Amino acid sequence: MAISTILVVDDSATERHFLGELLRKHGYQVITAEDGDGAIAKAKAERPDLIVMDVVMPGLNGFQATRALARDEDTKAIPVIMCTTKSQETDKVWGMRQGARDYIVKPVKGEELLQKISALA
Repeated sequence: MAISTILVVDDSATERHFLGELLRKHGYQVITAEDGDGAIAKAKAERPDLIVMDVVMPGLNGFQATRALARDEDTKAIPVIMCTTKSQETDKVWGMRQGARDYIVKPVKGEELLQKISALA
């Protein structure tokens, strides 16, 4: 599966900008959402090839949004990489159980994220 469009979901404008610029610089089209509800709406409307999802957000958190996307017929095929400050092994296990395909801990190292994206392509 070729990955060209990536949905970046984070309540921090700084993180959205950082991740967006990193991904654009490497040839990806980037769309963004600020929270879990926005992520679900954009995923359904725009059908990105991949979602990079923060966990700690107001309203629907990243775990809840990932679970909803993984259970929805329209979005379940879109891979999710959790991207969060939550670094405990239990957080990672929980994220994967919600339907995430991979997990990366902030602060994000650009090369690590790009490798994880390549591995899913």
